[in-house]
Amino acid sequence: MMLNFIIWTVQPEAIVFTESYAVRWYGILFAIGYLLSYFLLQKIFLKEKLPLSLLEKATLASIIGGIVGARLGHCLFYEPTRYLHDPLSILYIWEGGLASHGGAIGILLAFLVVVRKSKYSYATVMARAMLVVPLAAFFIRMGNLMNSEIYGVPTNVPWGFVFANMGETLPKHPTQIYEGLAYLLTFGILQYYAWKQLRAQKKLSNSFIMGVFLIGIFFTRFLIECIKEPQVLFETTMLLNMGQLLSIPFFLCGFFLLWKAMREKKIT
Repeated sequence: MMLNFIIWTVQPEAIVFTESYAVRWYGILFAIGYLLSYFLLQKIFLKEKLPLSLLEKATLASIIGGIVGARLGHCLFYEPTRYLHDPLSILYIWEGGLASHGGAIGILLAFLVVVRKSKYSYATVMARAMLVVPLAAFFIRMGNLMNSEIYGVPTNVPWGFVFANMGETLPKHPTQIYEGLAYLLTFGILQYYAWKQLRAQKKLSNSFIMGVFLIGIFFTRFLIECIKEPQVLFETTMLLNMGQLLSIPFFLCGFFLLWKAMREKKIT
């Protein structure tokens, strides 16, 4: 008789040095995502004849802004009482706790610094980053899978995961994989669009890129949140959980930008 679920017992540590120090899969996958994104974007910058110095500044800003924003986002959106009572514990990042919406806000703010003394517009820098961010997001979600975190509610589907390391005994939706695949699809659509436009020596539409990105990342996140386990206790009493509420402004902005791009008739 074939099993109709997957027992997930993968350990989060990739390399263990001591009982208190180890290299986790999450960190490795995070780094791989950023490196691949950087090299892919480097090729796009060269094709568009954009300065690589701008890419280096944007990359550094995205790392700093993303990590700081993700940490503050988790502390303020999901556990404000705990961290406002003990602000110093915000610095204890080794305890875990990052929120992707906070990371997105952190990157948006960090790019304001990048373009402040640049001749390139904020939209240009953001749109170029959004061409590759979905790939990095895919690797981050795979890191969440290796950590056995942010999974879904019980399910009867044959690909359900029993997250044994978390003490689970019932198959749950592997929502990390669902989100990761959605991000990978978004990345593929954006890369195909960029390749097609650049091959024809046509200008990339910032509005189109940002619109597809925001819809592909945050609208799918909004939908997948419907089958996720609550991350914090107060979400159990909410009609829409925190992840959904934070996603709404992003994907509404995405629909507006996509509509704007279609009106500009820059998509061929």
